[in-house]
Amino acid sequence: MAKRAAFDRVILSSVCAGAFLLGETGLLSKRKATTHWGYVEDFKQRFPDVELDVDRIIIEDGDIVTAGGAMAWTDLGLRMVDRFLGSQVMNETARMLLIDPSRREQCYYSAFSPNLTHGDTAILKVQHWLQRTNAQDIDLSTLANCAQLEERTFLRRFHKATGMTSTEYCQRLRIGEAKDFLQFSSSPVEQIAWKVGYSDASAFRKIFKRLVGLTPSEYRRRFNTNKA
Repeated sequence: MAKRAAFDRVILSSVCAGAFLLGETGLLSKRKATTHWGYVEDFKQRFPDVELDVDRIIIEDGDIVTAGGAMAWTDLGLRMVDRFLGSQVMNETARMLLIDPSRREQCYYSAFSPNLTHGDTAILKVQHWLQRTNAQDIDLSTLANCAQLEERTFLRRFHKATGMTSTEYCQRLRIGEAKDFLQFSSSPVEQIAWKVGYSDASAFRKIFKRLVGLTPSEYRRRFNTNKA
């Protein structure tokens, strides 16, 4: 009984592609996990029953803790110290190691990588058109006409092929372009919103925050390359 009690206290964790090893054991089945955002399609194909969320850098699901990118081991280590020894010790550890203990997420850094290997040529045609036009026209009738499909059929097939609605897909394309403008230019946020297809800057800010986890201004302060 003592041995069993000790085993029950064991916590398994993975960093980056290490989630694939946990996935192979079957221990992640029907559970929440993360891995590096660049591996999302491969992971979903191999482990479709895992609740994968690559926007997060750390996911704790009971006795299994998964972390995103390779350097997320620092985030994982601090999270474990916090979990077992408390926030005060965690902060002291962070200061000792010169690590910023503030929580961050993968969505701050990830790039939108749409699935282009699904085999639906009609939907693939729309995806390429949206990429070429920077998703400036996202009207449903326009997209369905591009695919030469009835609107309801288009919506169903688009979601099946890409794993998201056409609206969310277009939003991610637009926000990806906006991140480039924020990183490499000094254009005002309102102008960037207009450039990527949003006439309402307030709506742009809300969508950006929801998808990226930071406001446009926060993202610019963190990643802009034109800093003095």
